[in-house]
Amino acid sequence: MTFRDAIRKALSDEMALDPKVVLFGEDVGVYGGCFKVTGGLYKEHPNQVIDTPVAEEGFTGMAVGAAMMGMRPVIEIMYADFFTLIFDPIVNHAAKTHFMSGGQFCCPITVRLPEGSGTGHGAQHTQSPEALFQNSAGLKMVAPSCPSDAYNLLRAAIRDNNPVLVFEHKMLYDMEGEIENETLPIGKAKVLRKGRDVTIVSYSRAVHTALEAAGILETKGIKATVVDLCTLKPLDRTTILEEVRKTGRVAIIQDPNGVGGIGAQVCSEICSDPDTFNRLKSPVIQIGGKCTPVPFSKELEKSTVPNAADCTEKIYSTVKAIKG
Repeated sequence: MTFRDAIRKALSDEMALDPKVVLFGEDVGVYGGCFKVTGGLYKEHPNQVIDTPVAEEGFTGMAVGAAMMGMRPVIEIMYADFFTLIFDPIVNHAAKTHFMSGGQFCCPITVRLPEGSGTGHGAQHTQSPEALFQNSAGLKMVAPSCPSDAYNLLRAAIRDNNPVLVFEHKMLYDMEGEIENETLPIGKAKVLRKGRDVTIVSYSRAVHTALEAAGILETKGIKATVVDLCTLKPLDRTTILEEVRKTGRVAIIQDPNGVGGIGAQVCSEICSDPDTFNRLKSPVIQIGGKCTPVPFSKELEKSTVPNAADCTEKIYSTVKAIKG
């Protein structure tokens, strides 16, 4: 099953279980969505799929109101770049409802956000804006890297009683994999590979860059642990710190630029824990994309995100220098 089909299945399964689950968005119904993720859902659940005008703030505000009244809306923002248009209803209203009402109301809304470069769609359609929401109290964020996690995390998001942002990297939609019958709760990371020399922390598409780099490093005699964050907020601090303590070295790989990003927060968690910090044998390695608008040119676009070769070289040179 592809990543795209896993998301579609999660939506369909939740709609079948709960008539209060409704899908809002531009072209999500008859057309099947900009990236064909919601194809066929309108025929299966005609009363739960709503095509909207090109009015992100309007239909998001409608969804927030529906959530406060007991519905469980899922909204698709065609490109994550357009989240700027729904900042107010999500950050100022949905995220604050539970707290401002003293727990009398909740706002179980899920926001699906196709993000990332690789499509050649240019600077306004290839951004990864997750870093913008790290300090927005009341929001949770997930970023699956495989079909199984996409399925399980989306179902968990829909069932959560407060707002969850689901970041779906567009270049993962065609990725194939089995859906594992597991419960992957929001807030839990996964250890995908075990090693003794360095811990690599990553998320979303960059997880595959991390795994490829780990494979290359092994041919050079360096064994790496790879941690997939899965949830960006709240971070699974326990798993991150445990795995870093075991190796004493850590590299953080992400596609977006590292200025105030998720990687910077992971680094902060590591360095602010005395036990973990005191076990570090080398400085934290942060590897992120370039801090530049993404160009239309496919070749230039590739140069804005880390690749496995670059990551391998940076990690190898640091580890080798310390190990001698």
